[in-house]
Amino acid sequence: MRVDEGYIKFTSDWTPGPPPERSIVDLLNTWRRPLHEAGLIGHYAEPGIGYGNISARCDQPGKFVISGTQTGHLPVPDAEHYALVTAYDIAGNSVSCTGMVQASSESLTHAAIYELDPTIGAVVHVHSKRLWRELLGQLPTTSESISYGTPEMANEFKRLYKTTAFAKTGIAIMAGHEEGIISMGVTLDQAANRVLKINPDCQKR
Repeated sequence: MRVDEGYIKFTSDWTPGPPPERSIVDLLNTWRRPLHEAGLIGHYAEPGIGYGNISARCDQPGKFVISGTQTGHLPVPDAEHYALVTAYDIAGNSVSCTGMVQASSESLTHAAIYELDPTIGAVVHVHSKRLWRELLGQLPTTSESISYGTPEMANEFKRLYKTTAFAKTGIAIMAGHEEGIISMGVTLDQAANRVLKINPDCQKR
């Protein structure tokens, strides 16, 4: 695992404020729970950092709710552990968010995926060394020279969407982000199940 795991690489314009609405938090937790139980979202004891995140699009254009940075250790996060992304600039490498915690270090990637298609309603980012090794190059895969949480990674998903099966399968491997896997879906159900169903340790849902 690379030492820069979990750190925010974009300019974060965070405005402390009330947490997101309980209804969307409850929905996110419904699907975060099985991902956490499977070890796909969690916490590395060494060097003591969290991994994995989940988000859902809001009704307002360009906004989405995402798990906060360094919340992977929590079995069931509360509303205070989620942030609302209110604006972003991929080219300018910046994210604006509000809530009681800053948005995940992968927020820029989530934003880029939502831009691919207005029907995409949820994005899931998980970690699994075994699945990552097995599926690297087998599923749509980003360039190994591109790191997580950067404008380059955001643009890489645009490439995958246009030139690979990513638009159809909704799941991709992040070659330059060890263990990283991204899935998307029209709903949280679809996005989460795309990951759970490729993990033989999980019961099919």
